Amino acid sequence: MYLDPEAAKGAPSRDVLLVSAIITISLSVTIVLCGICQWCQRKLGKRYKNSLETVGTPDSSRGRSEKKAIKLPSGGKAVNTAPVPGQTQHEEPDHKTEPRSSVSDLVNSLTSEMLMLSPGSEDDEGHDSASRENLGRIQFSVGYNFQESTLTVKILKAQELPAKDFSGTSDPFVKIYLLPDKKNKLETKVKRKNLNPHWNETFLFEGFPYEKVVQRVLYLQVLDYDRFSRNDPIGEVSIPLNKVDLTQMQTFWKELKPCSDGSGSRGELLLSLCYNPSANSIVVNIIKARNLKAMDIGGTSDPYVKVWLMYKDKRVEKKKTVVMKRCLNPVFNESFIFDIPTEKLRETTIIITVMDKDKLSRNDVIGKIYLSWKSGPGEVKHWKDMISHPRQAVAQWHQLKA
Repeated sequence: MYLDPEAAKGAPSRDVLLVSAIITISLSVTIVLCGICQWCQRKLGKRYKNSLETVGTPDSSRGRSEKKAIKLPSGGKAVNTAPVPGQTQHEEPDHKTEPRSSVSDLVNSLTSEMLMLSPGSEDDEGHDSASRENLGRIQFSVGYNFQESTLTVKILKAQELPAKDFSGTSDPFVKIYLLPDKKNKLETKVKRKNLNPHWNETFLFEGFPYEKVVQRVLYLQVLDYDRFSRNDPIGEVSIPLNKVDLTQMQTFWKELKPCSDGSGSRGELLLSLCYNPSANSIVVNIIKARNLKAMDIGGTSDPYVKVWLMYKDKRVEKKKTVVMKRCLNPVFNESFIFDIPTEKLRETTIIITVMDKDKLSRNDVIGKIYLSWKSGPGEVKHWKDMISHPRQAVAQWHQLKA
């Protein structure tokens, strides 16, 4: 049988074209079907979303853990003026966010160290916590006897008062005024070395017509008694009597506020403590201050800082920084080393005093800080952080006190 050579060449050529066409069509159908199917897209999208959740919100779990509940003070009858207890929302633990917490803590710790070392930076969180310093609270009762025209004020007790003495305690007493009259005042007894004093003292304002009583403001000032110097204000409470039902004795719990005489706005000091147990030493670094109280007529101050090392109420060693002229936000960055054996830490107090230098008269005290294991809440926290982190500089803002 005779075959045309040209035809013989063309036959396999057509088969190849046919196979190629089939393969092309199959691939096209597969691609179209794959595009329609969303299984891969969901898998890839979910994986991508999880990766974004892992690295995109490092602070979410930390934010939830920082919520705190507010507790009512124990003892006494709570009335409308008592603080309303806060409620913490309970959330189920999210195991997927656990790695984020560790990353967040690492980042936050590094950021905090950078803020400590940078004299020009502002630690807003530290500022807020220092501004919300707890001054304690006081319980008292008020009532009016219409038959005898007598206002009765009972000072019951106080709780969680801050330590004003370098021994880590206070000697509190209460002054009672009916503002705007400041000349006539009554005082409780002094409770020695007591941060939770009980007075249970009754005071009578006799011969006081009711129409005049409702025009007065009951003002209570808690102070720390000092035999050798000026008494230190701790906090104050004021309540207009026209807002109180005086027909019967009403009992109140009130949070103490900074005294309006300026003692509560003396400024803040940032300092760090570094404890070295092997060297038996503590390094005190006076970093900077801000919003210091102006002590000079020109509305400024010439601040410097004195650092006293106390042991069992005795002065052991004193050091001080240079004077910063005409500055209410000075940067010092000066470090001082004190030798303190480990066995003496419990009886050791470091007193930080910010002073205003005056050439023509005695230097003025702007404010003080007492650092020890038994000082106020903020100071104790700093002291404990120093002990629990040896050989590390631990910085903290402190509110200056009178």
